[in-house]
Amino acid sequence: MILHELLGYDVLRVIWWLLLGVLLVCFAVTDGFDLGAAALLRVTGKTDVERRVVINTIGPIWEGNQVWLILGGGAIFAAWPQLYAISFSGFYMAMFAALVCLILRPVAFKFRSKREGTAWRNGWDWVLCLCGWGPALVFGVAMGNVLMGVPFRLADDMRIYYDGSFFALFSPFAVLCGLVSLLMLLMHGAAWLVFKTEGDVQARATRWGMGAAILTTVLYAVAGVWLAKLSGYTLTEAMSTTGPSNPLLKSAQLGQGAWMANYAKQPLLWIVPALGVCMPLLAALGMKLRREWLGLLSSGLAIAGIVLSVGVSMFPFILPSSVNPQFSLMVWDASSSHLTLFIMLVCALIFLPLILAYTSWVYSIMRGKVDPDEIEQGKGHAY
Repeated sequence: MILHELLGYDVLRVIWWLLLGVLLVCFAVTDGFDLGAAALLRVTGKTDVERRVVINTIGPIWEGNQVWLILGGGAIFAAWPQLYAISFSGFYMAMFAALVCLILRPVAFKFRSKREGTAWRNGWDWVLCLCGWGPALVFGVAMGNVLMGVPFRLADDMRIYYDGSFFALFSPFAVLCGLVSLLMLLMHGAAWLVFKTEGDVQARATRWGMGAAILTTVLYAVAGVWLAKLSGYTLTEAMSTTGPSNPLLKSAQLGQGAWMANYAKQPLLWIVPALGVCMPLLAALGMKLRREWLGLLSSGLAIAGIVLSVGVSMFPFILPSSVNPQFSLMVWDASSSHLTLFIMLVCALIFLPLILAYTSWVYSIMRGKVDPDEIEQGKGHAY
């Protein structure tokens, strides 16, 4: 037996669908509090010292958190090449805007402390805020468009054509998804600040975090009801789970409320969106009661539930086409080869534990509250 045939092609496809979900959740949870804390910088820190406290909660660790974004992009490129080609070309301007924010953020971290002037530091503080808001909105809007269907088509030779435009991305439902994304990261960033700070910064983070958490639950529930009324995608006939990666070989159609079908078939899956509804409220309670671990853990679980609910609702579709349902990409017809998926899985099993171990060690080293007195005396990090 050839080694890569130890796992069936269909099994490997599902494993990589699950791994992609894990990578996206890890990015949203870890880099999410970076973005959220930066977005709250101007309202949680009223003085220069307080803002330096906020920045020093995320400055030493944000780079490590972005590893998950790189891993997620690499996994899409290698395991789902057509998904990578369509999403990164179709959402090019939106992704470019998000990347500009992610590039400007480290510049703001480094340049802010180079001069003492109030105008200089206030300017970079605004850059950090906008660099927190921008990606949070863009990623949510992108998810909203995925759920509605992306306007792409495939030629007989698998050449991809994108028929959409930048402003068409901002439909009412997509904007709602963007707001859910923004609010959940504001909640998570506030929970992180409550966990890492004390005094006035912690008190302000608590107020903003509780408000963001409650709005997250409300808007996520509204988005769920809206999604149930949207036209989803469904197969019209059974297809091979081990067949070639050719989306044109299947038959699919639109169906009212089709994105809710998986929950009807497997009621246990309701646990996933239930996390997105209940955990923000528990996070708000944890912040109010100063149960710092409870607030941070609950906000992380809320993000995991919200992100994973998109994948659970759509399975086995991963990128539906609004031009023609037949062009939609699925777990069973858009992956790399059997051998490629197996080799990548071996690499993932080797390197993911190393990354997790190193990340855990870094967080252990950087544990504890950020002390404003040390920041004022210049004993903290140079942010």
